[in-house]
Amino acid sequence: LEDITLKTIQDTGNILKQGYLEKRSREHSFFGSEWQKRWCVLNRRTFYYYASEKSKQPKGNFSIENYSARMASHLRKDSRKKCCFELTCPGKRTYEFTAPSPAEAEDWVDQIQFLLKDLSSLTIPYDEEDEETYNDVDSSDSVNTTSHNTTLNQDEANIDMEQDDIYEVLPGERPN
Repeated sequence: LEDITLKTIQDTGNILKQGYLEKRSREHSFFGSEWQKRWCVLNRRTFYYYASEKSKQPKGNFSIENYSARMASHLRKDSRKKCCFELTCPGKRTYEFTAPSPAEAEDWVDQIQFLLKDLSSLTIPYDEEDEETYNDVDSSDSVNTTSHNTTLNQDEANIDMEQDDIYEVLPGERPN
């Protein structure tokens, strides 16, 4: 059953990003906070972290809905401070991570922000122009469309009333 749980998370095809990050532990030691290497997996709604890539059970996970992601160089004082980012949500725990490089940290933040934008919208935007076009359709124009349809329906009613006169009476013939 444990193998199935791991495969369900990692083989679903919904993984947006995965890789090793250092995660700051919740418990702080006498010497300050502890950074632990974790295999992290981001899917469409959940952030999982494991002891290693081969672990069968996650050490923890959380829904990323309502979280925000940002670079956070203030988390470390050493040479890796530009590799740090954090996930925050009002009223919930803040998660702090260090990536192997600044570019990798920015990629994690970008992926999470993209996913959060996707979760907050009802549709998946392909690009901004398509999204605007789609939104125009759903705007108040629908009122005009309804009245336009009513006009068309009235025209159809007039055509129905003229159905009796669709045949032209030729000279010398009597109408039925």
